[in-house]
Order: sequence, then C-alpha cells, then structure tokens
Amino acid sequence: MTTALPPVGERIREARMRHGMSLRALARAVGVSASLISQIETGKSRPSVSTLYAITRALEISVEDVFDGAEPDGAADLGSPAGVVLQAVHGVTQPAGHRIGPIVRPEAREVLQLDSGVTWERLGHLPGTRIDFLLVTYAPGGSSSSGDQLMRHSGLEYGFVLEGELTLTLGFEEHLLRPGDAVSFPSSTPHRYRNDGVTPAVGVWYVHEEP
Repeated sequence: MTTALPPVGERIREARMRHGMSLRALARAVGVSASLISQIETGKSRPSVSTLYAITRALEISVEDVFDGAEPDGAADLGSPAGVVLQAVHGVTQPAGHRIGPIVRPEAREVLQLDSGVTWERLGHLPGTRIDFLLVTYAPGGSSSSGDQLMRHSGLEYGFVLEGELTLTLGFEEHLLRPGDAVSFPSSTPHRYRNDGVTPAVGVWYVHEEP
C-alpha cells in the first residue's frame, strides 16, 4: 500500500511560496517562461531533467525534497512494494524521508517519468541524504533537456551504461557512451545527455547533491 502525497508540481509551488518567489521570478531564475512554470505547478506539463534541477537550485532545495513530502501518521509499511509511477506532476509515493531499501525489487521501484523521453527509477534512499540513486532510461531521441542547452547543478555525478548508447556533451567535448562505459564529473560542469540511437539507453546513475 502506498500513501498519496501532493503532486510534484504542487510541491514545487509550495516551495516557491515558502521562498517568497513569484512565478515570474522563478521563471527568470530558471530561464523558462512563466507559463511553463505555471503548467508544471498545475500538472499540465512535466519538467525536463535540466528544468527540474534548475527549479530545485533556484528554490534552494534538493530533488529528493521535491519528490518526498511530510510523513503522515500511520505510514505504509516500508517493505511493501510501491509499484508507483510518478508522472513528475501526478505522483504518489511512500512517505518523505522514508528509507527505500535495503533491498529494492524491480516491482517495488518508484518510477519518475520526466519530459523529453527520460525515465528515472529510484534504486534506494536513506533518510537525511541528498543522493539520487537511479536507474535511468533515455528513450530513442530522449534528452536531459528539451532544447540544446547544457545543464549544470550542484554535486557530483557518476554513471554506468548498461544498454544502448548515450551521447554526453561535457563542457566543450562530446563523448559516445556504450555499454560498460562509466563517467564521473562535478555536476557543475555544463553537460547534456541525449540518445541519438534507435534503442533505449539504460544506465545506473548516482548523483550526490551538495547543499
């Protein structure tokens, strides 16, 4: 049994209001239109990976803060399968600050579907940490941003490709990642992932977000 929490868009709005920031101010900080922020907050659009990180950076929160909420009384058994799909704006998940693990079966993963053909599956979480431990899938044509811009955010990033091919633009260089290839770099380095192939690109990513 899972516990329904406010959708991601609603949590972004709550964080923005707590921060005392207007829609237009957040849009300027993120570099998108105010209408896009409004559509994300109301559940009409999904953020891309780059937009999500930009929003959390502007609001001085972590991605975990966005996807987790306050733990209610009588929370669900943490060992129960989640079987959850978070549509990035219409999400339900287990309570915030909850531990995902120590063992996470495939059917118990929490799935976050973002814009531009990207899917995150959470592989584990320890309360009080700012770590994104994810199985990441880029559909053919998928990209970490909806345009050609590179993204940057706080923290350290590690990745290992399991299937398919993924093109990484890192600074001024471009790298083709194949199965068995690994990558690590400061997330503050401008970067972008895209799948130019015809099959999904799948890998395990570990991002340590710094406060």
